[in-house]
Amino acid sequence: MKEIFIIAEIGINHCGDLDVAKQLVLAAKDIGADAVKFQKRDIDQVYSREFLASPRESQWGSTQRDQKERLEFGKEEYQEIAHFCKCAGIEWFASAWDKNSQKFLRQFDLKFNKIASPMLSHHPLLELAAEEKRHTFISTGMHSIDEIAAAVQIFESYDCPYELMHCCSVYPMSVDKANLRAITTLQGKFMCDVGYSGHETGLAISVAAAALGITSLERHITLDRAMPGSDQAASVEPGGFKRLVTMVRAVQGAMGDGVKTVLDEEKPIRRKLAPLEFPYVE
Repeated sequence: MKEIFIIAEIGINHCGDLDVAKQLVLAAKDIGADAVKFQKRDIDQVYSREFLASPRESQWGSTQRDQKERLEFGKEEYQEIAHFCKCAGIEWFASAWDKNSQKFLRQFDLKFNKIASPMLSHHPLLELAAEEKRHTFISTGMHSIDEIAAAVQIFESYDCPYELMHCCSVYPMSVDKANLRAITTLQGKFMCDVGYSGHETGLAISVAAAALGITSLERHITLDRAMPGSDQAASVEPGGFKRLVTMVRAVQGAMGDGVKTVLDEEKPIRRKLAPLEFPYVE
């Protein structure tokens, strides 16, 4: 069984600050994550002009555009992120929210792609990602089985490696919305690897997902859940994330192969403890 691939989603929790992004990269490396993930948007492609002009008070200004623009890194910042991650010894990639952003990310020759849940029905974007034939993590929040099947068909038609990720797109998610049995539903329906992208507070749900045979686990990472931003409340601080990684690795190691046998370590204990009339016979 391959080890669960653990993704520390930085997303936009860097608050537009490259130094914060670097701190999060180092934290992810320290906790034992396999990769960090960012988000990339061309905001004029993703949002309407009316929405961007609408009011939103934030530390960056008074409109939605002010906030969205300040959260986006450009070429120079991502070049620095690429170099920093290489020096730190951790993989990085990003979820593109539009075709321009998917094309933008190609210059970095990343190992992975990610389809964010809101983009699952954006078939032109999916085709653009699938033609790259990079291993793609596909989050399934907010979408039906039929919609997931349509996305899977695109990746299979391009012979692009992928895995699905069970996800509930509520930030933060309450425990009763987790529906972890959907992991086995997706495994059975699509006969593919299935991961879990969690937005809950706490660690227990993600640890439970590890016991259901997930192949990847994605959680948002933050330096401080009190920092500004819509994802912070559903994020995990470095100390908690480190405990999560330890527990997930332990759970996966404890699952075993399911074959019931008498362990060599058990035999002398049985000889010592079992009644004489029920001896252990080799």
